[in-house]
Amino acid sequence: MITVDQALGHIFDLARPTGPETVPLRAAAGRVLDAPVVAQRNQPPFAASIMDGYAIATEDAAPGESFRVIGQAAAGHAFDGPVGSGEAVRIFTGAPVPEGARRVIIQEDAARDGDRIVLGEKLDSKPYIREIGADFKVGQTIDPPLRLTPAHVALIAAMNVAQVTVARRPVVALIATGDELVMPGEDPGPDQIIASNSFGIAAALEAEGAEVRLLPIARDNRASLEACFALADGADLIVTIGGASVGDHDLVGQVAGDLGMDREFYKIAMRPGKPLMAGRLNGTPMIGLPGNPVSSMVCTHIFLRPMIRAMQGLPKAALPTRSAPLAHAIGANGPRQHYMRATLSDGRIAVADRQDSALLTVLAGANILVVRPPDDPARDAGSDVAFIEY
Repeated sequence: MITVDQALGHIFDLARPTGPETVPLRAAAGRVLDAPVVAQRNQPPFAASIMDGYAIATEDAAPGESFRVIGQAAAGHAFDGPVGSGEAVRIFTGAPVPEGARRVIIQEDAARDGDRIVLGEKLDSKPYIREIGADFKVGQTIDPPLRLTPAHVALIAAMNVAQVTVARRPVVALIATGDELVMPGEDPGPDQIIASNSFGIAAALEAEGAEVRLLPIARDNRASLEACFALADGADLIVTIGGASVGDHDLVGQVAGDLGMDREFYKIAMRPGKPLMAGRLNGTPMIGLPGNPVSSMVCTHIFLRPMIRAMQGLPKAALPTRSAPLAHAIGANGPRQHYMRATLSDGRIAVADRQDSALLTVLAGANILVVRPPDDPARDAGSDVAFIEY
């Protein structure tokens, strides 16, 4: 068996970049930027008023001074002309500041009577003018690699950029295996279960930006497996679920090997998720996940999510860990790295009593995985432990 870190290193070696594609800005949210975005204009493109009030030509206005109002400026409607000494322009938030104006007196500090204003006794000293390019300037860039958030999309739009170059979504062919499986909504026989793993794994990978092709369930025979592998043609990554162990009915490794799989490793010193294999099938990366529901989901978080990120050009790194104190004592860990289902609440960690790798209710009720290194000693309540959010 190899360690988790060693396995992750092999998986990163398998992760080939998908390459760039150009998409409309409306489709860019959540995608990974592959080329710089260059601002086409200044923001704001003119000196703009921050508040409603009156634009005047002096910075040193005094209480009681009077100004003649010569016009108005609103957003999208600039005042046409300069403002001179003793003059004011009624101005609204976001409007271009008139030529010659040095300050905006907020409307609360001015009393208006006809075409004149008189400044109040307590003047706000701020100029309330946002300078040209205060947010960004022409030529400023947003640089890759970067997963684009809604805030990034708004910024790119403000830069007057209508389309962006992003990493192509990795296409993942997902193959559940086993005679015991039926799809959700079907009528299972007395010896069958629902193929739940495929849906959880697909959801996790799609959240990372992958395009998942959910292939038909492969039955426990060579012909069915070969047919499903043929359907995976053209994918950037093939993921199988189940059948990766060494039982009489676990044929995935055998069939993949006969079809040309070059295996990198098999078995990892971790729990849950020990029987995981990885390699290339005729040049395409292939990951064989264990069949137990929690095992397959934990392996998805630990290995597949970082792999999908790397395929889009993001750094080759494990999911980040943090630490927090335990709400109660836990026993010593064994020789394999253990990912324990737990709940982080009010800054403290409660590890689930039941850690069986078949219990999806425990996984769904948890919000973190506590990471126990091999041979980690017993921990008292209050001890800090590492965890991964998922």
